[in-house]
Amino acid sequence: MDVRDLNYYYKKFKFGEDNFHELMKKRVREILLISTFYDAFIFEQDGRLSEQIYGEYMQLNLSTAPRITSVPTGIQALELLRKKKFDLVITMMRIGEISPFKLSKEVKKINPELPVLLLLNVSNDVGMIDKDSEEMKDIDNVFSWNGDSKIFLSMIKYVEDKWNVDNDTKVGLVRVVLLVEDSIHYYSMFHPLLYSEILKQTQGLISQELNDINKRQRMRGRPKVLLCHTFEEAIELYEKYQEYVIGIISDIRYKYRGKVHPKAGIKLIKHMQMHYVDCPILLQSSELENEKDAKALGVYFLHKNSKTLLHDLQKFVLDNLGFGDFVFRNAEGSEIARATSLNDFESKLESISDESLLYHSKRDHFSAWLTARSEFLYARQLKKIKAEDFDNIDDLRTTLISLFKKVRHLRNRGKILKFHPNAFNVEEGIVQITEGSLGGKGRGIAFLNALLVSMDYEKKFKNVNIKIPQTMIIGTSEYDFFYRTNNLGTWLTGKTDKEIKEYFIKGKLSDELISKLKILIKKIDYPLAVRSSGLLEDSQSQPFAGIYETVMLPNNNPDVEIRLQHLINAIKYVFSSVFMIDARNYIESINYKLEEEKMAVIIQECVGDNYDDYFYPHISGVGQSYNFYPTSYLKNSDGIVTLAAGLGKSVVEGNRAYRFSPKYPKMELISQEELMGDSQKKFYAINLKKQNFDLLENEDDHLTRLRIKIMEKHGTLQNIASVWDFENDRLVDSLEAKGPRIITFADIIKHDYFPLAKITEEILEIGSKAMGVPVEVEFAVNLTKDESKNIFPTFYVLQIRPLTINTEEIYIDSENLDKEELFLYTEKGMGNGVISDINDVIFIDPDTFDSTKTRKMRQEIAQLNKKMRELNRKYILIGPGRWGSRDRFLGIPVQWNEINKAKIIVETSLKDFVVESSQGTHFFHNLVSMNTGYFTVNHTESTDFIDWSWLKKQPIEEKTDHFIHIQTDKPTVVKMDGRKGISFIYK
Repeated sequence: MDVRDLNYYYKKFKFGEDNFHELMKKRVREILLISTFYDAFIFEQDGRLSEQIYGEYMQLNLSTAPRITSVPTGIQALELLRKKKFDLVITMMRIGEISPFKLSKEVKKINPELPVLLLLNVSNDVGMIDKDSEEMKDIDNVFSWNGDSKIFLSMIKYVEDKWNVDNDTKVGLVRVVLLVEDSIHYYSMFHPLLYSEILKQTQGLISQELNDINKRQRMRGRPKVLLCHTFEEAIELYEKYQEYVIGIISDIRYKYRGKVHPKAGIKLIKHMQMHYVDCPILLQSSELENEKDAKALGVYFLHKNSKTLLHDLQKFVLDNLGFGDFVFRNAEGSEIARATSLNDFESKLESISDESLLYHSKRDHFSAWLTARSEFLYARQLKKIKAEDFDNIDDLRTTLISLFKKVRHLRNRGKILKFHPNAFNVEEGIVQITEGSLGGKGRGIAFLNALLVSMDYEKKFKNVNIKIPQTMIIGTSEYDFFYRTNNLGTWLTGKTDKEIKEYFIKGKLSDELISKLKILIKKIDYPLAVRSSGLLEDSQSQPFAGIYETVMLPNNNPDVEIRLQHLINAIKYVFSSVFMIDARNYIESINYKLEEEKMAVIIQECVGDNYDDYFYPHISGVGQSYNFYPTSYLKNSDGIVTLAAGLGKSVVEGNRAYRFSPKYPKMELISQEELMGDSQKKFYAINLKKQNFDLLENEDDHLTRLRIKIMEKHGTLQNIASVWDFENDRLVDSLEAKGPRIITFADIIKHDYFPLAKITEEILEIGSKAMGVPVEVEFAVNLTKDESKNIFPTFYVLQIRPLTINTEEIYIDSENLDKEELFLYTEKGMGNGVISDINDVIFIDPDTFDSTKTRKMRQEIAQLNKKMRELNRKYILIGPGRWGSRDRFLGIPVQWNEINKAKIIVETSLKDFVVESSQGTHFFHNLVSMNTGYFTVNHTESTDFIDWSWLKKQPIEEKTDHFIHIQTDKPTVVKMDGRKGISFIYK
């Protein structure tokens, strides 16, 4: 995939398919106001005019308010116009020696495109204005000010709507309201009211939006108000924008063919009805006898002399232009139900009577309601749906419900949604429960989710779902509150991990968060993973993988209060992990201060199903776009994927797992005989029988490790296991045969039962190109399939994080290398560069190694590492098996802080101890982020070696039961060729 393709999809996510970013391109930003000192004083009666306009903008959540420059005379205005650019000129009637009419003529000479509006503030002046006179030809329009600052907002938007209506209707399908009125007094009253009412209603609608991007975008999609004064102007505008007009409000008496006609408005509507006008129409007149004409035309009527004129106009906008609640009515027009949101509407649509459904469908009310919500694409589709096209009313109802579900689903998928009870019904959206940063993991998963949704990536694979699990994020503001409220700053010093955990569990979360968690826990009853998402965690420069805690919750206690308390405790437990000794040491080792870290918390749906009270997915895995150990013809850039049955704990903790290249999935990385011995024997699951547990006693108490044969009993081993055929000495990809079950994922990897290889290859490529660095993606797969219920296998993306790789080019000519000068050589090295300042080597004596004593070895290396840290000395560490493995029989189960002064770490095999390299665990991220070299030396390889005899001859600095610490006279030189994987160390 080309980076340009990703750029397209990113823009699609950022701006949407409705092209909202292309709307309202031309705006009024600089206004020149010409008014006498007296008028200026009037304008400033309650504060500066600029502040009044700014207040209006802020109240309506509009973008940046325009800046106003005031001058007292027309002469000064012209001087300023020649020096500075303005977007709009507003002039009062009395502006010194030059009249506003002459001023407008001179303004047009300077800039013919610059709009000039005349603002009258003396009622007698209104009668003096003849819009058709020669002196008025350079004034674009006239408004009357009655003391309300909304007139200024109205004038600004009048100009902007004229500028943008052509583009915005074509590009964004923006709607239009046509206002036909020739009375300066009335349209100066109607236009501000109509405009502000539309803005307020639009703002009310978008307040229901769960995503800030949607709010900003949809405000630009509010309807335009086009003001005109004659029959001919109205016809011209209507014919030009007929497709977009959602409402017409017209006076009855105005100019028709150059003369004032008492029935011009009636003629206008009759003309429009002949050409199929399809929107609500309101006629208004100060002559009450016109009401019967309006009724005869089947349109609304308002009496201009009514005491409730403005209120009635507001009601017309609210009831007929699709704003406000949707009121379901019967055939007589009586209200029978009301919907306040898309969710509510969808629910009501399922139960309203056939009569009501037909009533609204025939009148296009459903389309109008969507139009008001800026869902123009779907409103247009809905308008084409006619009741008569269906054989029965049930089919019509099903089609309408399906379309509204699609609208609700698409408007929030891939977005970060503000907390709302309805937000939990949104698929592929991330709910932000509290304010603040999302943290490292949160940023990563939100970004990848947005990108995949914008790409409609899952459509690429038939009968396969690709998504993130339901994900909620507690922003870092809650961590700040917790730290401050519970007085952590001074208390933490010198405390043990146990004391810190206990103190945090007793601490208090904010009332706001707890109230939201109560809503959340009542709506979800599936198991949860409560994950850390620190500011520093999983960022591109310092991955923290495996440093902080993740808590898995069964979330199935029948008492909702107990489930709530479990969740609250898990959040506080994750907060506490920032201050655990391992985390503190790691943060200090990469030259950060503890105060710089803040913790967000991810609450994520656990992927899987319930099998006899054990909850787990069929497959968990980790994919890396950069393979540190390419074999045969594989390249580093081909990537590597590690899989395990059940929960992903098996993968991330370095237990037995299956590895393959997503680019060449059928290539066997190890022989079948080796696979049989190293195959996964046990898997992790959540024990749903343990409804109560104490995090302080054992955070993993509700997790259980079961034998693989249990999966076969559950019926979940199908498609992921093969059988060893002893008679023919080979693997058989079917569970029907007798023999040991070997986890090979053969149906998935080799026979494409599920396109896992292709999905992981492409997602790793997308992630690495989007982030600009190699990435690691953690995922889970549910293979459950039931086509009759529209249930298909699903690939879930759980996390994405960057891999830090030193790309400095080092060239090693291995053919001309004198290996007699080396004490170590390997062609399976991870790392890149040259290190020439290490004198210390700590290694396990291979002659005395005993795999049953690795726990004792861990204690010894931790003490040696502590001494090296105190001396601030780096060293080379060499030992058999997997460093950092949780399985003590596969290697030494160290934590990172127990070996973090090692600059080179070597895994080696021995004659009686051969273990596959453990790439794929969180442990490797710490090595890579610290630019620590990691070598694998297999004694069976003809090229790789360690000169043990040379090591043993060096002066011993210290010796423990299992380790030997030597110190060389001069620094050793380490060279690592990251492209070839060749690494060696000079004697």
